[in-house]
Amino acid sequence: MLLKNMIMAIAVLGTVARGIVCAESTPNPELKNPIRFEILELREIPVIDSDHPDSKDNKYGFEGGSVVKLDGVYYLFTAEMAGDPFWVKMRLAIWTSPNGIEWKRVSTIKETSGKPRAETGLPYESVWAPMPIYNDADKVWELFYTAYDKGGATGGRSWRATSTVQGRAGIVGPYKDVGIVLQPDADSQKWEGWQGTPSFFPYRIKDRWLAFYCSQGGAPGWLVGLAEAPALTGPWKRRVEGNPLPIEPVFNENPIVTRIGDLYVAVYDSGIVNAPAPKYYREKTSVGYTTSTDGINWAAGGRIVVQPPGSANWSVDIRTPLGLIDEGNDTFTLFYTAENKKRYWPVSMIKLKLVKEPQ
Repeated sequence: MLLKNMIMAIAVLGTVARGIVCAESTPNPELKNPIRFEILELREIPVIDSDHPDSKDNKYGFEGGSVVKLDGVYYLFTAEMAGDPFWVKMRLAIWTSPNGIEWKRVSTIKETSGKPRAETGLPYESVWAPMPIYNDADKVWELFYTAYDKGGATGGRSWRATSTVQGRAGIVGPYKDVGIVLQPDADSQKWEGWQGTPSFFPYRIKDRWLAFYCSQGGAPGWLVGLAEAPALTGPWKRRVEGNPLPIEPVFNENPIVTRIGDLYVAVYDSGIVNAPAPKYYREKTSVGYTTSTDGINWAAGGRIVVQPPGSANWSVDIRTPLGLIDEGNDTFTLFYTAENKKRYWPVSMIKLKLVKEPQ
C-alpha cells in the first residue's frame, strides 16, 4: 500500500530539504517469538490475477487491506489500483470466496477519480487499506481505511466508516463515513513524517482498544506505533511511551493482528534488514511477523516465507499480508498481495502450520 519503490526518492529529497533525521527502531533481542510458521500448502499461481473476469477494469491490481472469514465465507477488503494516475485513481472493494481460491467481486465501497481535490471537492485524492472490525457493543462493522490528501502517499489520514446494516451479516455494507480517527496534528510524534498516518488496525486488549498505525518519518524508515482508545469508536490517542515500536529497524508497515491462544500475532510488510536503501524494502520471498503476550510489547520481527525459491516464486516484490485466518488445528491461511513481472499486483495465498519454538 505504501508505495515503496516509487516514492523513496521523494522521501530522501524531502527529508534532506527539511533537515529531518529518521528515528531508528532497534528491535529488542530479549523479546523472542515463541512460535514460527512453516509452509503446509503452496500455490504456484495467484488466486486473483489480471485474467480474472472481475478484474477487467482494474489496471494495476491490488494492494493492502484484510481478509475476514465469517460463517465459512472469506471476505476480502482491498484497495484496487484501478487506473491512471497510478496510485491515485483507486477503489476500495469487497470480494467473497467459499474456499479462498475462487473469488467473486461483490461491491465497491469507495472510489476516487484520479483528479485533484480542487476539482472533486472531496477531502482526499486516494483511498487505501480497508480494515473491517466488528463492533460487538453496537452490533455493526467498523471499517478503518486510509485517505491521502495529495496523490497516493502524502498527508495520510485514518478514517472510520460504519456499516448501515446491523449484525455480522452487514459485513458487505453499505458503509457510511463517520470521521477521521487519527491524522497529522499537534500530537504527531517526531518519528512521523510527510506520509501522515497511512495505516490503522485496531485490536482489543481486555477492556480497551489498541491500534497499530505507521508513518514515513525520514529516509530510510517506515515505522509503526500504537494508538489507544477506551472503545473501538474512539476517541483515539497516540501512546506516548514506546513509539516507534522496536520490531524492525527500518521497515514495517500495515500490521494486522490475530489472537492465537494467549498470543497476539501481527503479520506485516517487511523489508530486508541488512540491505542498503533503497533496496531494503523490496522483499521477494517473505512477510514479517511478531508476537506479544500483552499487545503492547512486541518481539523482534521474524519472517514467514510465502514464495520460496523455485517455480512458485513469481513475484518481484512481496507487498502486504492481508491477515492470518485461523483454520483450526494450528493451521492458518495467509493472503497477501505481491507485484509480478508484468507490473500487476495479484492476490495470492498460502497455507501455514504453526510450530512452537522450544523454550
